[in-house]
Amino acid sequence: MESCGSTAISSSSSFSSILSIQGPSSNVGRKFSKNCMHPQHLSCPLPKPFLQLNGRPKCFLYQQRSAYLSSRTYKGPISAEKQSWDLGRFLKTLYFFNGPPSLAKVVEFIIGKLSGPSPEESAKKMETSSFILVAGATGGVGRRVVDNLRKKGLPVKALVRNEEKARRMLAPEIELIVGDITKESTLAPEYFKGVRKVINAASVIIGPKEGDTPDRAKYSQGIKFFEPEIKGASPEMVEYIGMKNLINAVKESAGLRSGKLLFGFEAGQSSKELSWGALDDVVMGGVSESTFQIDWTGGESGKPTGLFKGIVSTANNGGFTSIRTRNFSTPEDLSAYDGLELRLNGDGRRYKLIVRTSTDWDTVGYTTSFDTIGGQWQSICFPFSSLRPVFRARTASDAPAFDPSNVVSLQLMFSKFEYDGKLNPTFVEGPFELPVSSIRAYIKDPITPRFVHVSSAGVTRPDRPGIDLSKQPPAVRLNKDLGFVLTFKLKGEDLIRESGIPYTIVRPCALTEEPAGADLIFDQGDNIMGKISREEIARICIAALESPYACDKTFEVKSVVPFSEPFTVDPENPPPEKDYNIYFKTLKDGFTGKESLEQSAIAV
Repeated sequence: MESCGSTAISSSSSFSSILSIQGPSSNVGRKFSKNCMHPQHLSCPLPKPFLQLNGRPKCFLYQQRSAYLSSRTYKGPISAEKQSWDLGRFLKTLYFFNGPPSLAKVVEFIIGKLSGPSPEESAKKMETSSFILVAGATGGVGRRVVDNLRKKGLPVKALVRNEEKARRMLAPEIELIVGDITKESTLAPEYFKGVRKVINAASVIIGPKEGDTPDRAKYSQGIKFFEPEIKGASPEMVEYIGMKNLINAVKESAGLRSGKLLFGFEAGQSSKELSWGALDDVVMGGVSESTFQIDWTGGESGKPTGLFKGIVSTANNGGFTSIRTRNFSTPEDLSAYDGLELRLNGDGRRYKLIVRTSTDWDTVGYTTSFDTIGGQWQSICFPFSSLRPVFRARTASDAPAFDPSNVVSLQLMFSKFEYDGKLNPTFVEGPFELPVSSIRAYIKDPITPRFVHVSSAGVTRPDRPGIDLSKQPPAVRLNKDLGFVLTFKLKGEDLIRESGIPYTIVRPCALTEEPAGADLIFDQGDNIMGKISREEIARICIAALESPYACDKTFEVKSVVPFSEPFTVDPENPPPEKDYNIYFKTLKDGFTGKESLEQSAIAV
């Protein structure tokens, strides 16, 4: 599939909801459309082909009515042609979307509408916020990440196990999420709503066997000088199970590189079907008619596709057909994404997409139009910023901004009408077909990391053939004695790479309490040894969040200063802040250090 990237659809206009068409010629249609479409009734399916077919029949062949056989481009005023109005189909439409009629609810609806509700009342914006989550926020790297984000004025929340400890260590304004990554039950999804990016500095705790000083002086020197042991939860629980739990907790809100499939059939993804119903100008007294079906062999390369088809007529002042989903049982939170992408086979006509954030029937629709290319499969991207609020055929300039965290329904329309009195220049009466194979939310290019993880250099070395362990850091030599800590760190890394979340994996060499500022060496393949300050790693993690060059990269990093020499800076003349993009640009895809392990396995 083509990438949406940052491409913006050429949108000349946006459109209203089905009830936005003005000037119905039928008093019955006007009366019912105003008073009887209440959303609070129970839903009930209608006979096919009114709805999407859930089985697998051959694609339904639309039976054209003789009154609709004309196929002329619309050029003049609204037609005055009169035809018999189909009351039965009108009632079916109401029944599908709103359930069985209820006189009490109709009266309640009429009373509520007599005052003429404003678009603000019809579509209230949900209060949302986005933030960077720091896991392991009280550790040596984590608390520095939190402090640097705070100083930059970036929204941050800290995931901590011990609230009392966190309050002592972190700035008082930092919002805390209390949870333990080793315990899935403590990571309720609602805690992470609004998470857009994650820096994970959580790690298994390794300390000296004989204990540390009150100020953790031994810890600060690293395990080189003291016999180490695991303190607390095992490496498997922290580095592997904990990683799995954390990814599952933030995956929905952080977003996937491949996007989120809302409807359709895509290679490598599970199909997702929606309950579509026809919503045509019959609600305004017209006679146009449409349906939505699954054509199991009509898509690209003979694959399944949805098919929006019908016949449109301007009789009875009509002129539009549409399909609309029932309100989703749970609103879709698309705030991790930048827009919607439709994969379709065009016919050269202009259609419109309507997205709703309110469960009310007659409400603001966030709308855009799109032109198609005849006889060609194409991907059309609609940035959320291009959606315009339209209410009853008029731009609702005072409506709230589109809220992608609360999408409740989708609608596709082919219409003579646009908005604010404009008309569709490509409108043609008669039959039409628009195959739509998928609708998905997408992340625009350039994609930057959403999950930055602090791992460790050496994770591939314990099992690497031909390696001289006596020359390796203590963690490599003692991997088995320390609960296979590096083995499980590598397994945790693989979970990130397989998650679909755009990521960066940083592998520091031995961590120190030295200040940031030394010259650095970035490398790949897991071969280097040395030291680097925790402050430097914190800054690298924050920089990676904004760099497309760091996306989906795994790398090691160390200072050029030898381990035996302390690094200091003059507080009166500190080194300039680094442009880490200079280093990120040198990184290559696919290098993890596992290559040598895989090659040795093949050789065996």
